[in-house]
Amino acid sequence: METLILTGEKKSEMNLIVEIAQKFGIKSRKLSSEDIEEIGLLMAIKNGETGEFVNTDLFLDSIRQK
Repeated sequence: METLILTGEKKSEMNLIVEIAQKFGIKSRKLSSEDIEEIGLLMAIKNGETGEFVNTDLFLDSIRQK
């Protein structure tokens, strides 16, 4: 499966793209701003994930010092 996210200024042009996609048998879905925020958060979590554990006390101390 491949995924493509498109953004556009004009609703009419985006509707045309959706219509063309449907004619080719491609499913489409409009994303809400909440959906987009969740995708961004997920990407940030995945990019920041190192697989290492952080010492919570040291981390909190470093935040408090600032």
